[in-house]
Amino acid sequence: MTFAVTPLYALPLAVIFLILWFRVTSVRGAMNLSFGDGGNVLLLQRIRQHGNFVEWTCFVLILMILAEGMGAPALYLHISGALLLIGRIAHPFGLKTDTAAHPLRYVGNGTNILATLNLIVCLAVNIIGL
Repeated sequence: MTFAVTPLYALPLAVIFLILWFRVTSVRGAMNLSFGDGGNVLLLQRIRQHGNFVEWTCFVLILMILAEGMGAPALYLHISGALLLIGRIAHPFGLKTDTAAHPLRYVGNGTNILATLNLIVCLAVNIIGL
């Protein structure tokens, strides 16, 4: 089976993953720290930006692969993929240590929830056979 839609979103997300990983690694290297955050607020922030990215991205991409494999319409896959990508771009800029209510944090979380709900519907429709 060939997947045509999910890889279009997996590729830029992989690039973002590496950028966020590098941001964590660069601070760890400067601090000569191999584990944890060493009490450094900047490092903690970057660890959570990367961690939140991994938590959401892996989950939604798995749902996308399942939905695409079950024959979900490409339009719905593109909707979820675009929402995921927008959310994963916005969220690191909104995940700040000094404010929990940054608008980009809401954009990041909201788009990921919408992408997930869209894929849940796609999977349910395919499982039920509607």
